[in-house]
Parts: sequence; structure tokens; C-alpha cells
Amino acid sequence: MDVTEKPPGVDGKSDGEEALVVSPCVAVCLLNGDDICTGCYRSGEEIREWTSLDNTERRSVLKKAHERGKVGNPFA
Repeated sequence: MDVTEKPPGVDGKSDGEEALVVSPCVAVCLLNGDDICTGCYRSGEEIREWTSLDNTERRSVLKKAHERGKVGNPFA
């Protein structure tokens, strides 16, 4: 086992089972005129669907939200 791996059962998951990707919500929930949250940059639809998405879909949403967060952000 390499140093980055957790022993089986440490995260409450069985061997081979991946933990769910965590929501990017920062509790600043305000949708702008384009239906994008000003806190996490997900669309209203992405927020509603989050709990039913698998990890691949969640990562895709996170990538899109990250790109949206860079638009007009001089610090990104």
C-alpha cells in the first residue's frame, strides 16, 4: 500500500468503492440572471440534480463550474 492509500474500511467504504464527490456548495446560494449560483457557479439545474449524479457526472459539473468562476474574475 502506498502512503496515499487508506487502509480498507477507513473511509467507511468497502474495497473498490469510491467515496462520493463532495458538493462545492459554500452556502452563498444566490442565482444570478443567467441561473448560475454566485457562490459555487453551478446552474440551478446542476444544483437540483447533484444528489442523483454519479462521480463522473459530478466531476463534469465541477469542471464547468470552475470555468464559469473564472469568467470576469481578475484573481482566477
